[in-house]
Amino acid sequence: MKKLPILLFFLICYQFSYSQLSDAARDSINRLNEEGLVHMKQQLGITIPNRPGPSGDPSAPNAANSDESKINTYTLPDPLVLKNGNSVKTSEAWWEKRRPEIVEDFESEIYGRLPENIPNVAWEVVSVKDTTNGSYPVKEKTLKGIVDNSSYPNISVEIELLVVTPANSEKPVPLVLEFGFIRWPFGNIPEPETPPIFRANEPGWKEQVISRNYGYAILVPSSVQADNGAGLRQGIIGLVNKGEHRKPDDWGALRAWAWGASRAIDYFETDEDVDAGRLAIEGLSRYGKAALVAMAFEPRFSLGFIGSSGAGGAKILRRNFGEQVENLASAYAYHWFCGNFIKYGSTLTKEDLPVDAHELVALCAPRPVFISSGSPQVEGQWIDAKGMFLAGAHAGSVYELLGKEDLGTTEFPILGKALTDGDIAWRQHAGGHTTGPNWSTWLAWACRYWGDCKYP
Repeated sequence: MKKLPILLFFLICYQFSYSQLSDAARDSINRLNEEGLVHMKQQLGITIPNRPGPSGDPSAPNAANSDESKINTYTLPDPLVLKNGNSVKTSEAWWEKRRPEIVEDFESEIYGRLPENIPNVAWEVVSVKDTTNGSYPVKEKTLKGIVDNSSYPNISVEIELLVVTPANSEKPVPLVLEFGFIRWPFGNIPEPETPPIFRANEPGWKEQVISRNYGYAILVPSSVQADNGAGLRQGIIGLVNKGEHRKPDDWGALRAWAWGASRAIDYFETDEDVDAGRLAIEGLSRYGKAALVAMAFEPRFSLGFIGSSGAGGAKILRRNFGEQVENLASAYAYHWFCGNFIKYGSTLTKEDLPVDAHELVALCAPRPVFISSGSPQVEGQWIDAKGMFLAGAHAGSVYELLGKEDLGTTEFPILGKALTDGDIAWRQHAGGHTTGPNWSTWLAWACRYWGDCKYP
């Protein structure tokens, strides 16, 4: 059987668990998604329908805007102006006053708060084996993080984690944690073949990481929290809530996945093969959103690699280009966010948001973050590459305040040009919806910070 093309692969990745269900099961998920949205709107006192979002199909009558000449005029919140109107001029004022304000807005209105009663996670090594990646010998550990469910035994959560390090390293190595899949999860569906248009004639990302004498880990987000609204009363969110509905400022799936990444760090700090002082987080698409949230809220990540995260990630939400707030606040995606976010797709608008994506990038400061995108011809315009670039550019003032370097320009660069001289970095590669063609650029950039980098 021939392998699948990569675009179809991504579609399958995001829809597989849904499409493999019976019609009755799909109907049940759709019904629960809608019921959860309605229940949250009732809590919020919202009685009007949500505004419909634009279509991601460029040929649709309601297609999302992809014309820069039609961009709306908008004003971004200034990350260096306090809510009382005073300017932030010192690093102390950033850490003690302004940053907490921004965190509060993101927690209250977009991603939700971590509950106080999250149970502990006990990590268990399931297996350890010596194997190879390409020509490189590696040690591969499979783990599960068993969440204490003694407060509500009806829900069990076991976090899936794979950790791979160079077998011959004489000391602990830096490590990249990816939100992704540990094993091919699609049964008899063939594993995809990357078409030539997506390839850069270079090894896969895992082999590239190992070749630099770094390690990698993969955390399976769905083992922490399901990627649908029907699952909000299950997973870690459901466990904490004892199977009940969320409250309006409770965490959504993006924050829950980021919490899972923090628990993985807890394990890394006990692993003698891993240098827990040099950890990076990487993800693509919705996992790119989660990677940026994790980077913003977890100070133990020293580097970020944020792939095609789009709206809800690194894209400026106020731009009417590509995916919009109304799409995110729908039954399809509201579970990523806290319930309060639904307001901005109904009774409020994106202009009412107290924060925007540039401030999420700013929360990563002073730690370096690399924003990645594919080409508009291959990946499409839905994720709004320029909107993500602008978020990085507008976060630069915070990096500069903290003694770091910004992107170096506010002009959107040509396709393929790497902006990697600063602590905010950017590259739009010529491939599709993948970080693949940017791994070699990211690794060279990461070596500047991590040092101790083997060059193959």
